[in-house]
Amino acid sequence: MTFLARNLGVLLLLLMAPVLASCDEAPKQATPNQAPPPAVSVVKVEQRDIRPSVSFSGRVTALQKVDLLARIEGFLQQQNFTEGATVKAGDLLFVIEKAPYEAKVASAEGAVTTARARYDRTEIELKRQTTLAAKEVAAQAKLDDAKAARDEAKGSLDKLIAELEQAKLQLSYTEIRAPIDGRIGKSLLTVGSFVSPQSGTLATIVAKDPIGVIFPVGQREFQAVREQSPGASVSDVTVYIEFGKNKRYPLAGAVDFVDVQVNTGTDAVDVRATFPNPDGILVDGQLVTAIVEAGTPKPALIVPVGAIQMDQAGPFVLLVDSASKLEVRRVTLGSQSGNGVIVTEGLSQGERVVVEGVQKVRPGQTVEATEITPEA
Repeated sequence: MTFLARNLGVLLLLLMAPVLASCDEAPKQATPNQAPPPAVSVVKVEQRDIRPSVSFSGRVTALQKVDLLARIEGFLQQQNFTEGATVKAGDLLFVIEKAPYEAKVASAEGAVTTARARYDRTEIELKRQTTLAAKEVAAQAKLDDAKAARDEAKGSLDKLIAELEQAKLQLSYTEIRAPIDGRIGKSLLTVGSFVSPQSGTLATIVAKDPIGVIFPVGQREFQAVREQSPGASVSDVTVYIEFGKNKRYPLAGAVDFVDVQVNTGTDAVDVRATFPNPDGILVDGQLVTAIVEAGTPKPALIVPVGAIQMDQAGPFVLLVDSASKLEVRRVTLGSQSGNGVIVTEGLSQGERVVVEGVQKVRPGQTVEATEITPEA
């Protein structure tokens, strides 16, 4: 190899050195930025004063419910209400044809007038015979006949007066009025229909305020309430109801009736609670959940329902610790309270549990936690 060739090789190596150096540094410059930690929403474990409660399936039942029936027969002439409307006691609802019953009243009045005139004549004759007998002018037999005639006329008059009253009573039955305040349902017979006592219900009126809820309570539940609230009486019990998912009726009720017999088929006793229902939200026959709270309030830890996770080992929550790392914490649950669940073991007040974003995180991972206020 010549001197020129050796120098040319050295020269090429010197020229390529910066390029090779830049190739070595390229991977360091291409390293991407580290991804931010996943975001989750958390709430703090709260301590509230909670009354012990037990839930039961119940049904709304009207405290007053009246089926309207025809007490006489005739054609239905009028319907003076709108189906589903609120009616007041005494409102005229149906009218049955009056003419036949008005005729009976008029006939009975005429018969009473005739009988009263006959009675008056026998009364005059009795007085006359009494005077003559006192003067020994008339025989005692005529006085006796006058008394018998008077008594017979009096009996006929009384009978006809009773028939007149019966005719008036039947005439009054041509008007069917509301016996209670409430909402009236669908009319089961239309105007022009022939009705009688055998026609059945014409319409039903249901008193809406107050209204009751009946729920069966088993012996185990009774015992549970007694153990949670020793010494509690019916007056200490407050009842709430829910319909739909966690949709609580805003007004509380009170127990006003406990059946005197146990259902031998279910080993339960029927209990009724009464609720104010000014807006008619509760409807007769509606299925609800009755939540019975008894005893004095006790402190309990509450977490939202959405924070509770389940697996084969049971319930758990994802906890965010002070270092913003996720931790799995096994918990023991009590009863539900509104939109929250009572936790009897596993958590402490003030700890932060994940309620949103649990699907995109795993235990031990660092997260960005945003504290939110749980729904009441």
